[in-house]
Amino acid sequence: MSIFAWIVFGALAGWVANVLVGGQGRRRLGCLLSVLVGVLGAALGGFIYRVATGQTRSFDFDLPSFGVAVLGAVLLLGFLRLVSGSNRHTPR
Repeated sequence: MSIFAWIVFGALAGWVANVLVGGQGRRRLGCLLSVLVGVLGAALGGFIYRVATGQTRSFDFDLPSFGVAVLGAVLLLGFLRLVSGSNRHTPR
């Protein structure tokens, strides 16, 4: 995949992960942070896939790769929110 495809793929995966993890009180991520979370999540998801199955996963622009990327991004966001404590809902 080209670098542009990785950016688009990462942005989509990061956005979907933020929607899935966030709930009603979610904070919106900026575009750059969504790309970063998506790309790092794709790497994390690929690592988890390799450990769980013993097979490598080539990331193409397809649905299974997107699912692995979103799963990794969801785990990454969940971990980051757990560590930072930003999952608490503050009244407005």
